[in-house]
Amino acid sequence: MVALAFLIPLGLVVQQLARERALADAERQTAVVVAVLTVTTDPLSIERAIASTGGPAVTRVSVHNLGEAGAEIGTGHAAGGDLSRAADAAAPVVADVPGGLSYLEPVDLGAGRTTVVEVFIPESELSNGVAGAWWALGAVALGLIVASVWVADRLASKIIASARQLAGAAGALSEGYLDVRIDPQGPRELADASFALNVMADRIMALLSNERELVADLSHRLRTPLTALRLDAETLDDSQDAERIRDAIAALEVEVDKLIRAMREPIDAHSPTPDRGERADGAAASTGEEGCDVAEIVRDRMKFWSAVAGDQERECKATGTDAPAPVTVPKSELAAALDALIGNVIRYTPQGVPFEVAVTRREDGYVVLRVEDGGPGIPDPELAMQRGESQQGSTGLGLDIVRRVAVAGNGTVNIGTSSTLGGASVVIVMTDADPAPQEAPPPSRWLVGRSSKEPNERLFRRRQS
Repeated sequence: MVALAFLIPLGLVVQQLARERALADAERQTAVVVAVLTVTTDPLSIERAIASTGGPAVTRVSVHNLGEAGAEIGTGHAAGGDLSRAADAAAPVVADVPGGLSYLEPVDLGAGRTTVVEVFIPESELSNGVAGAWWALGAVALGLIVASVWVADRLASKIIASARQLAGAAGALSEGYLDVRIDPQGPRELADASFALNVMADRIMALLSNERELVADLSHRLRTPLTALRLDAETLDDSQDAERIRDAIAALEVEVDKLIRAMREPIDAHSPTPDRGERADGAAASTGEEGCDVAEIVRDRMKFWSAVAGDQERECKATGTDAPAPVTVPKSELAAALDALIGNVIRYTPQGVPFEVAVTRREDGYVVLRVEDGGPGIPDPELAMQRGESQQGSTGLGLDIVRRVAVAGNGTVNIGTSSTLGGASVVIVMTDADPAPQEAPPPSRWLVGRSSKEPNERLFRRRQS
């Protein structure tokens, strides 16, 4: 823009200078003839004066109205009206003529006689050197533009490279690659942002390490009371209740050992999804298990919870556990979710309140696990689903565990009111791991027996509308 703003006016100035130069040459030639006319009107003397100017312009000089007879010297190009206008004006006149311009200068010979000296200026003289100057200016403009683009690209490349590096590092960090670090470079603002990103990544690594160590230490502290409980359980008799207590303590020890080993493993900074117990989509982290059978999990856990319900004089039953219901959720995760739901019923409903667990394998490719009770229900289901927002004095993690398990099974969780027991109803919908093939529906009777495709389509659209 700067080059065009300066060079276009400069090109017009060059054209104007060429015109003025041609007019100046014509004025110089007429000055010689005018000097002779002030002395004599002899045609021979005038022709000699014209010849003395030299060059190709000699043939372009003419004299009009010379002497009393109005003789003419040379070949004129101006029209009679232009000659009369110049004679009347008593001043030089520039007239447009075919092929160029005519410079007309009047000369007063006295006794009311006026002679007009004409110099014809062709178009080639008016634009002499203009084309070359324009080409030179165009080359200069192009060179300036190319140079400015190159310099701007070199200057901007540093900013763009730094911005791309920062954006790439931020994207990698958001995906869980905690080892990403960048070299602060570029403008000061981008360098500061890069340095801050490196510091943030270091702090995230430190916080994760501290968190894992804290969880591992707290889990390790549980071993002491568990050992005491196991020793106390060994002193019990061989009754069914004693065996149930020993089994529960053994299962708890296994879970604590798993938690300690998982937390003691070093953080894989190169992994896009570090093991933190939860995936990026809010689902439970994978434990290496492929999947499980919902019916089998319900049968196994109901052996434990039915005994607890018997101690509290609760009626409980499990339905739909005869047929398999495979899902993609790990066995331990689904068992933990089911324990959280039944545990909530045991803790937060009065003794004697019944509950029911039902498993349904639907034909649309989903498995439904439903836990219902006859308690007061859940007053605010949306708040109950938020992690740590329980208003019943609990940790607020039970239903969040259920939600994450449902997400891991490509499903969802619904909380409502039980239609049979009248209390809370928590429904976990998960994708069937082995859905039955869907049969194609039979053709509609409205489309059978039609001979033309177009009427069928019209009839089908009419029926759909």
